[in-house]
Amino acid sequence: MIRAAIVDDQAIVRAGLARILSPADGFEVVAECADGRQAVEELPPLRPDVVLMDVRMPTLDGVAATAQLRALDDPLEVLVLTTFGEDEVLWGAIEAGAAGFVLKDSSAEDLITAVRAVAGGAAWFDPAVAPRLLDRYRRVVAPAARDAARLDLLTDREHDVLRLMARGATNAEIAATLFVAEATVKTHVGSIFSKLGVRDRAAAIVFAYDHGVVSPGVTL
Repeated sequence: MIRAAIVDDQAIVRAGLARILSPADGFEVVAECADGRQAVEELPPLRPDVVLMDVRMPTLDGVAATAQLRALDDPLEVLVLTTFGEDEVLWGAIEAGAAGFVLKDSSAEDLITAVRAVAGGAAWFDPAVAPRLLDRYRRVVAPAARDAARLDLLTDREHDVLRLMARGATNAEIAATLFVAEATVKTHVGSIFSKLGVRDRAAAIVFAYDHGVVSPGVTL
C-alpha cells in the first residue's frame, strides 16, 4: 500500500482526492491537512510515502510547507497540486524541492500514475504545464546550468537512465528495463546529477526536457 497525505484548504478537494486514492487501487490516505502549518506539524512522524500539496493555502502556503518538509533529516516526497495558471508559484515549489506537479483537474488515472511515480522515487511533470515551466527555466537558470555540452559528459548507459527517469520511471523500473541492479541505477543517477550540475531528480528531468532528451507528454 502507498501511504499518502493530502494537504488542501478545501474539504471538498481533500474528499475527492481521498476517494480516488482508494485501498482498491493500492493507497492508504494516512492524513488530511487543511493548511501547510498543519502539514509541517503532523506529517513528519507519520512518514507518508508521498504528500499531495496544494500551493495556495492560508497560514502557511504550499511552497513554504514543501521547503520545510524537504528540509527534514529524512525528507518527505511532495507532489504539488496546481491549476493551469499558477506557473510562478509552481516554479517556487520545484525550487523548494517538490518531486513534481499534477493538475487538480487531471483524470483519476493520471493522478494515480503521478502519485505512484513520486512514491516510487521518480518525478512527475504534468505534460499540460511542463512547456511553460521549461520556458521559466530557460529565463531564470544560469547559462552554465543550461549548457547542452554537459550531456556529452554522460555515458551511453547514463543517457538511457536519464531518458527513462525523465519519463517518470522509478529506479526499480529503470533497473528492470535495462536489466541491471537497482544499486547500479542509483550510482548512474548520482553520476548524472554530478555531470549535469543539478541537485535532484526534478532538476535533472527539467534539464532533459530543455535539451530535447525527451519531449513533454512522452511516457513509458
